[in-house]
Amino acid sequence: MKSGCSKFVALKNEIYILFFIASLFTPIPAHPNEVQNWIMKGMEPNSITIIGEQHKRPESIQLFQSIISEYLEQDKCLVVTLEIASSQQVILDEIVEGKTTVSDIEIPPMIDHPPFRGLINDLAKMARSNDCLKLIAIDGGIGMGIRRDEWMAKILAGQVSQVPILTLLGNLHTLKKVDWNMPMSKTSPYVSEILATLGHRSRTFPQIWEDKTCAIYNRFVPSDSKEAEELINSKLVTLLNASDYKMVNDTVDGIILWECNGTAQRK
Repeated sequence: MKSGCSKFVALKNEIYILFFIASLFTPIPAHPNEVQNWIMKGMEPNSITIIGEQHKRPESIQLFQSIISEYLEQDKCLVVTLEIASSQQVILDEIVEGKTTVSDIEIPPMIDHPPFRGLINDLAKMARSNDCLKLIAIDGGIGMGIRRDEWMAKILAGQVSQVPILTLLGNLHTLKKVDWNMPMSKTSPYVSEILATLGHRSRTFPQIWEDKTCAIYNRFVPSDSKEAEELINSKLVTLLNASDYKMVNDTVDGIILWECNGTAQRK
């Protein structure tokens, strides 16, 4: 009898250890639902909410999908747009209808990774049983004769309605303005800036990683904070031939910061 109990205890301990190890690799918000709440409270009629990301980060996909799931649980409708060429809309529709699989859709190599295809598959299943979820491919393609940002802004503007729009794009597309260093620099505006010139107010939230090797926790950094200014300048402006921002509250609406220690605060 003791032998049986000992085996049970040993097995139980092994299970606990396995769960513990698995938890170490699962992104956990430092403050449960804090980020989701900040984002969802502005997802209202005629709104465009842009989540930025550095592509191929699984935790970014997990966060984006959790926002969608929580929003739909409120019995509200949502348009979700993805950085996939508009030419793939027919394939995307067929995935939703169950006529083809996610392996058939073409995705740019710099964006394509298993979690992203998993997101498309999961959203297609949700849309199949929920008429309140609409999936749109908004990226431009080669040979279209129009810049990608102009095309994406045009598609997003055309989708503005009583149903909020939520989209996932690369971080730079979230910048509502850039102070380019002239004369040798790109001066073409990104999606968010184009939307502003068209009279649409997009809410943008880039995701920034302090350490990509242990992005376990996330927290929301308000756009009017000194920390937001430092993060945008050190993580995004350095990728551009542009001047640092003195403030970023008119450039982004907040930052989703991924870090190793959920209790750590930047000085």
